[in-house]
Amino acid sequence: MKTETKNCQNCKKDFIIEPDDLDFYQKIKVPLPTFCSECRLQRRLMVRNERNMYHRECGLCKKSIISMYSADKPFPVYCSPCWWSDKWDAMRYSMDYDWGQSFFSQFQTLLNKLPRPALIVSNTKNCDYCNYFADGKECYLCFGSINVENCLYGSPYESKYCVDTYLARECEYCYECIDCEKLSNCLFAQDCSSSFNLIYCFDCKNCQDCIGCVGLRGQKYNIFNKPYTKEKYIVERDKMLSNGRSAFEEINKKFKGLKLSTPHIYSTFIQSVDFSGDHIMHSKNVKHCFDIKRCKDASYCIRMIDGKDVHDANYCEFMELCYEYIGFWKTSQTVFSNTCGDSNNLVYSDFCSGSSNLFGCIGLRSKHYCILNKQYTKEEYQEMISKIIKQMNDLPYIDKKGRIYKYGEFFPSELSPFSYNETVAQEYFPLSKEDALKRGYKWKDKEERNYKIDIKKEDIPSDAKDIREEIISKVIECSHKGKCNEQCTEAFKIIPEEFSFYKRMGLPLPLFCPNCRHYQRLSQRNPFKLWRRKCMCGKEGHNNHSGECNVDFETSYALHRSEVIYCEKCYQQEVY
Repeated sequence: MKTETKNCQNCKKDFIIEPDDLDFYQKIKVPLPTFCSECRLQRRLMVRNERNMYHRECGLCKKSIISMYSADKPFPVYCSPCWWSDKWDAMRYSMDYDWGQSFFSQFQTLLNKLPRPALIVSNTKNCDYCNYFADGKECYLCFGSINVENCLYGSPYESKYCVDTYLARECEYCYECIDCEKLSNCLFAQDCSSSFNLIYCFDCKNCQDCIGCVGLRGQKYNIFNKPYTKEKYIVERDKMLSNGRSAFEEINKKFKGLKLSTPHIYSTFIQSVDFSGDHIMHSKNVKHCFDIKRCKDASYCIRMIDGKDVHDANYCEFMELCYEYIGFWKTSQTVFSNTCGDSNNLVYSDFCSGSSNLFGCIGLRSKHYCILNKQYTKEEYQEMISKIIKQMNDLPYIDKKGRIYKYGEFFPSELSPFSYNETVAQEYFPLSKEDALKRGYKWKDKEERNYKIDIKKEDIPSDAKDIREEIISKVIECSHKGKCNEQCTEAFKIIPEEFSFYKRMGLPLPLFCPNCRHYQRLSQRNPFKLWRRKCMCGKEGHNNHSGECNVDFETSYALHRSEVIYCEKCYQQEVY
């Protein structure tokens, strides 16, 4: 089977559909995409709001709640206990199919009247300000996390006492750690694992007591990759950290220089074969995937665990034969859907669970053979589906920018209940208000906050020993002052648990609000893109080449980047 080239109707760039993609589309019986993979990803992310939360009233019990939906949304919003209760029935909002209207117009009508859950949470205790969050307790402003305790501001997994982390797994007492696993008592670490007592380290494995190190294996008592005796290390460490914030800034400056000059592997992976992407763990035959684990035969997926035969999926676990899907777990043979779980054979469905054979349904639980939340017999359902698919192609939805949505496209961005800058799309595909509106996306203007600032950025204590408990009640100015494109809240407070953490870890107070800190962590990661490059190794003595290495590969390090990028064999000879 040959490749096919199509022109993306969103960005207007050509994209190639590979033979294995064509096989997959035939296997699940969907038409070829008309958006390129990057525009498909951006479109899916526009339905997910993790971090923007609002005060409003539960539409059922009338209690004051925290919600990812602002009060101006057209639909009711229920708190989690009410949403999962038997006090309401999503089937009461059912609609007859109107053959004179496009499917997506009818779906939007259903969307705008059916209640939605305030936050996506499950089995939590004292985690009122967390979203897309499960099995946690005593956490604050954590998003996309599971099985965590006493964590603040981040996206940890199976971790305890972590603050400001992103994809930190099985970690404890860690701060500003990114893409790390099994760390303890570590600060400012990235792509490190099975280590403890690290400060500003990158790509260090099985290490302890290291400062400013890059690419070490099984080492201890190193400073900027130079080994010390234990006694000399302790003396030097205490000396280096004796000057509060400026000490950390000085370490970081030198660490960045070492990071640029030390070889990086072209992709971070563990026990994986036949792959392209980054942060690929225990996977096989995966293409253009990022942050995945135990996956097989997958393409264009991000943040997925235990997926098989899946294309274009995000934030999900235990998936099989799914396409253009975002959120949740244990779903199979599901396409063009959002945040459904324990289900199979869903099409264009949203927030459904324990169900099968649904088309265009919202909020259903343990239902089967429904269309627009209306019950049908199995035979009626199957007959209706073929007619609806034909009608979607004959009477497509056309958005304000002329993009055509027939059967086979994910939900149009106009149907998202969120504005562009409320969603995860803004984190990975940042746009200005002008650019977003020009592309036909909604935009939410910043609300007037009018904070009375108690502590200006220049007055924030620079040393942990100077932090007093009285600061807990103070409003602190964010250094960005709202003049950034990072959903800045302009000011922030230190909560008691956070104060105790900084004192315990000997850390100065942050200078930025939690949202700006989140965006700064994202900026340290490579993008979800790949470039064709060659290994930069020219060292003699590497047994896989003489002179310059000619191995080429796909990497998430862009062509203009200054880092030294090696192929797998050259990298292994460098660090082991």
